[in-house]
Amino acid sequence: MTKRIEKHGLQVDKILVDFIEGNALEGTGVNPGVFWAGLSDLAHDLGPKNRALLAERVEMQGKIDAWHRAHKAGGDTRDAYFGFLREIGYLLPEGNDFQIDTTNVDPEIAKTPGPQLVVPVTNARFALNAANARWGSLYDGFYGTDVMGSAAPKGAYDRGRGARVVARARVFLDETFPISGASHADVRRYHVHDGALLVDDLPLSDPSQFIGYQGHPKAPSALILRNNGLHVELVFDRTHPIGSRDQAGLADVVLESALSAIMDCEDSVACVDAEDKVGAYANWLGLMKGDLEETFEKGGQMMTRRLSADRVYIAPEGGEVSLKGRALLWVRNVGHLMTNPAILDRDGAEIGEGLMDALCTVMIAMHDLKRESGNSVHGSVYVVKPKMHGPAEVAFSDEIFAKVEDILGLPRNTVKIGIMDEERRTSANLKSCIRAAKSRVAFINTGFLDRTGDEIHTSMEAGPFSRKDFIKLKGWIGAYENLNVDIGLECGLQGRAQIGKGMWAMPDLMAAMLEQKVDHPKSGANCAWVPSPTAATLHALHYHKIDVLKVQDQIKAKGRRANVQTLLEIPLAKYAQWSPEQIQREVENNAQGILGYVVRWIDQGVGCSKVPDINDVGLMEDRATCRISSQALANWLHHGVVSEDQVRAAMEKMATVVDRQNEGDNLYRKMAPGFDTIAYKAACELVFEGRNQPSGYTEPVLHARRLELKASVA
Repeated sequence: MTKRIEKHGLQVDKILVDFIEGNALEGTGVNPGVFWAGLSDLAHDLGPKNRALLAERVEMQGKIDAWHRAHKAGGDTRDAYFGFLREIGYLLPEGNDFQIDTTNVDPEIAKTPGPQLVVPVTNARFALNAANARWGSLYDGFYGTDVMGSAAPKGAYDRGRGARVVARARVFLDETFPISGASHADVRRYHVHDGALLVDDLPLSDPSQFIGYQGHPKAPSALILRNNGLHVELVFDRTHPIGSRDQAGLADVVLESALSAIMDCEDSVACVDAEDKVGAYANWLGLMKGDLEETFEKGGQMMTRRLSADRVYIAPEGGEVSLKGRALLWVRNVGHLMTNPAILDRDGAEIGEGLMDALCTVMIAMHDLKRESGNSVHGSVYVVKPKMHGPAEVAFSDEIFAKVEDILGLPRNTVKIGIMDEERRTSANLKSCIRAAKSRVAFINTGFLDRTGDEIHTSMEAGPFSRKDFIKLKGWIGAYENLNVDIGLECGLQGRAQIGKGMWAMPDLMAAMLEQKVDHPKSGANCAWVPSPTAATLHALHYHKIDVLKVQDQIKAKGRRANVQTLLEIPLAKYAQWSPEQIQREVENNAQGILGYVVRWIDQGVGCSKVPDINDVGLMEDRATCRISSQALANWLHHGVVSEDQVRAAMEKMATVVDRQNEGDNLYRKMAPGFDTIAYKAACELVFEGRNQPSGYTEPVLHARRLELKASVA
């Protein structure tokens, strides 16, 4: 039985009260009474508006469904379709040109392009790894991945592979920091003379790339170089196993890697009650206070991980150069849809989880605003706001954070927001969405996964969709990715905000990432998501190769590369002449992905993990990927491409595959042969009730089933 405490008309779970009053508020200067009164005002004043916006989603979806049902006769209905979308307020006028006027944005967001990590904040070890991924070893990134042409060998150090790693790193140095008349591969000595870096007594081709050093100038222990705003550290140590065999004593090449990281309270976590929310908030508190640590066993030894310190170097002409040792941290709140039983309003209804997140995460971030050398050097709090449908919902988020600032006594626009361009109505009205938060927006980002899920659900009645891999080949996706950059630049985000691209979802396939993800900086995006600190280091190579700011200038000069008409083209299967084998494989692939993700979500509360796909390739799965797969199957069921019996048979078949893939997990609960576990039922519900889920989201089913499981084992 949940014990609740009354707080200004709210009934709050005691677990949350104890955390807020006993841990989070202390040191902020915010009185508990002020906090709870403010949260009550948020819930009771803005809660009705929140519900009205959700009702508008439902009403608009109903009109779109009806239109598609009425226009299935065929023919070219594009003009009529666009006219209809304008008529119902789905597609709005763009309005006049404008420039955002966001101020006090940290340089990692405003000025320097680079990789971005996203991690579940509920996992302290992952959160610390991401925060510390500001710097990463290029040697480790090469040696420990398939970038060298094969997987990293197990066991003792492979000196042959290590030599190839060192040679490849030297190629990077030659390309990025060339020496006048020499190659880094041949260098025997690096030293500093009269404020200049000399490499075998030769200067860098661009001497301004030398930023500082550590140790003695005649034999420095480290050199810091800079290219395209990103720093690279050369580490010298002749006692090191690698440095001792290197003619220059170079022991490692360390890259500035993840400039920013998103601590996620949304898609990659499973927070369904007060206990879970406190777990998330507690880790965010530790990050904002700078005292988060995690002790764990690795290789038979106990280790304790803490936040890294800043890096200090001697400037070329004397004095100090200090570089941040940690990624700049965003926190991702939940969207406007979900509620949470942690807090009930005066009518006994759960309050909007997004309202709770807004006040709690910003209040916790006040600890950072009160300390030196913390997260933000400009006194800002960075919040990613996901799953917003159109400019009215963005304006509502702006209103929420203005009220939060008033409650906490913070200056207006202290809170900067990131707009996730991952819902179709937001994509179609992106310029208006940015305008709705033009004084606090510091990030826009494409999210292909959720965007595809919403594409399928919005146009569910239009007909059967293409297979997942072919949806990505349709014209709409290119228009979506290009317009996000083009409109962001039009609205003045260059030099003030991040324009981001989505996740590389295959953490073991780093060679492929190194080959393909260079397209993101080439597109004009100044950040892109990666699945691990190692991936951040490897992706950083792309930002050394591509001067994103110059690319952005070229894009601005040429104008938009796509239009909203292409963006709104529905990726239907025009011919749908699939063989039975093709259909079966697509169904099984979707079923396996859903089951592999949902079983861990429900049974273990794991919101994001590396899940083996149907080919046993590990993929980073979260609710967004689950949304696509469940909506794809729901669409094919609805249009008779497959029968319910076919899908149920595929679900049972793939449940046995998932059971096999998880045989080494002692916490895993098998779904076969009974096929009656709560997790299995949840996976089936996502598919067979997929058309009825709000916007095709998986959260309502997952939350309800996870709460059911927690109650069953209480």
